Amino acid sequence: MKDTVFLLLETSTEICTTVLTKGGEVIASRYCDRPKSHASRLAVQISEVFAESGMTIAECDAVAVSEGPGSYTGLRVGVSTAKGLCFGSGKPLISVPTPQILAMAAVDRADKIVALIDARRMEAYCAVFDRNGTPLVEVEPIIFDKDSFRDLLDEDSVIFVGNAASKLQGVISHPNAIFEQCNPLAQHMIIPATKAFTKKEFKDIAYFEPFYLKDFVAGISKKKLL
Repeated sequence: MKDTVFLLLETSTEICTTVLTKGGEVIASRYCDRPKSHASRLAVQISEVFAESGMTIAECDAVAVSEGPGSYTGLRVGVSTAKGLCFGSGKPLISVPTPQILAMAAVDRADKIVALIDARRMEAYCAVFDRNGTPLVEVEPIIFDKDSFRDLLDEDSVIFVGNAASKLQGVISHPNAIFEQCNPLAQHMIIPATKAFTKKEFKDIAYFEPFYLKDFVAGISKKKLL
C-alpha cells in the first residue's frame, strides 16, 4: 500500500503555513508570520514545497485546509486556493476544524485540552477535547470571566491552547490550568486529515464554505462546558 500524500494549508490566523506530507511525515514545509500576507504568500509556499520535494499536485491524494473559526481574509484565501487546486487536479478536498488543529499540538500534555480562538475583547470560540485530541464539546462562543472553566479545572488538569490563551490567563487562576499562546500550524493537521481521508469524509468543492468569525453571540459568561 503506497504512502498517502497530503498538501496541508493552514491560514485561519495571522500565520500562514503550508506542509507537504508523505506517509504521515513532513517532507517540505513553509511558514510566514508577516501580517496580511496570505494572498501573496500562500501560492508561493505551495510552489516552494512542491519544488523542494520534487513532487506535483498530481501525486497528492488530497488537499486539506483549515475550516475555521478564524480570520475572514485568511480563511477565504486558504479555502479558495484549496478549492482551485482540487477542481483543477480532481483531488478530494478535506477540511479540518481549527480547534482540532490546535488540540493536536497539545495531545497528552493534560487531562483535557481547550482550544481557544480569539474573537474580540474578552470573547473567544472554544472547543474541549480529551487528552488524545478527541472532541468532547464542539466549538462554541464564550465570554471570559473569573469562573470560566471552573468545573473543568476542579476535576482535571487542563491545557488552554490558541491565540486567546493569554487573554484567559489574565482572567482566571487555578493550579490545574496550563496556558500556551500559539497559532494553529499545518503540520498538526496530519492526523485529522488522515482520519478524514480513510473515512472518505470529503467536502463538496462547489459548496463548501469555512467558518468565519462573525456574529459572535454568547449565551452566558459563566459557561459550564462539561
